Parts: sequence; C-alpha cells; structure tokens
Amino acid sequence: MNNAEFDEKRYYFGITLGFNGAQYKVSQSQYFVDHDSIKDITPLWRPGFQLGIMGNLKLSKFIDIRAIPSFVLREKALKFKLQNDSTFTNSFESILFSLPLEFKFKSDRQTNFRFYVCSGVKFDYDFNANTRSRRVDEIIKVKPFDFGYNLGLGFEFYFPNFIFSPEIKISNGLGNSLDRNSDEPTNKAIETITTRMLIISFHIEG
Repeated sequence: MNNAEFDEKRYYFGITLGFNGAQYKVSQSQYFVDHDSIKDITPLWRPGFQLGIMGNLKLSKFIDIRAIPSFVLREKALKFKLQNDSTFTNSFESILFSLPLEFKFKSDRQTNFRFYVCSGVKFDYDFNANTRSRRVDEIIKVKPFDFGYNLGLGFEFYFPNFIFSPEIKISNGLGNSLDRNSDEPTNKAIETITTRMLIISFHIEG
C-alpha cells in the first residue's frame, strides 16, 4: 500500500490542471417571440483551459471539504440566424478567477485506489467581461460576477510520493450574465444568459 500515512493527514495541498468545454444557456425574451428579425439563437461549445491550487481539509473518514482557486481560460459563442437566413457568430473570451468550495465524499480505500464524488458552490470573476466596453461591435455584453454549482466524480490513484486524481465535473452558473444595455435586436431577443461548463481535471496531491 503506497502512501499509507496519507489517510491520517488532517489537511493537504495539491495542484490541478484542467480542460473545459463551455457554452451559454439562452432563454429567449418576449421580444424574440413578437418579432421576426431574429429567427434562431444557438449556443456553441468552445474549448478552454484552467490551472489552480487545491487545499483539502479532512472532516471525517469519508468526507473532506476543499477549495480549488483557479485561473480559467474559456470561450463561448452564440450563433444568430436572421430573418433573411443569414447567420453570424458572436464569441466571448473569458479570463476567470474561479473559487469553488466543495464537499468530497470518498469510498473506502482499496489498496492504492479510491472513488469519490464532489459537490459544492463556485464564485467566478471575469477579468475580460465587456460590460464597460464602448466598442460598437459588441452586440452582447456580459457581467463580470457569476455564481453557481459544481457536481463531479473522480478517482484517486496512490503512488509512492503523490496521489493522482483524474476528475470530471459539471460546473453551471445560476446568475444571469446578460448586461442589458443596448437596443440592438440581438440584445433584446435574449432574456437570460447562464453559463455551462464541463471540466476534466487532473489533480496531483500530497
């Protein structure tokens, strides 16, 4: 059994490297229903990357609480289809500081392997939010602050000097990111925008 003393640690730290896919969830407004200037709004998935550190506190044999402050690079896009059937895509590039606070529910350790699930909340700040931008070509503007929830599962593999933990997680926002500051039809056609993200992470702990 590798790292047998690891189970007795009250707390430990680690680093995390992740890849994400992100998109917006769009809710159309009454303007979209009443007017035909925009026929369709389609959210598109885009890839991203993140890097962070982890602090893990043991609450009991099977429950931990952890924080993973991270910098996240992500991109999202909306594809608009207009009345004349022409289309255009508006992309949003984000540089986030994300702070997830999660509970980690662990199984019994089987020699050098363990399974776990995690759930919690997150708080995001987007340094690249364009809510204050004066550029006329930004037809949709988004707010910098967001909050939401995380749900995931992972596996711990125990090596002599560290623990390697691959993990997959859903990270969805709950706040409306739309900044309604324009009379453009593309802006008025949307009631709410929330974020969706699928994250594949690799944690190195010890």
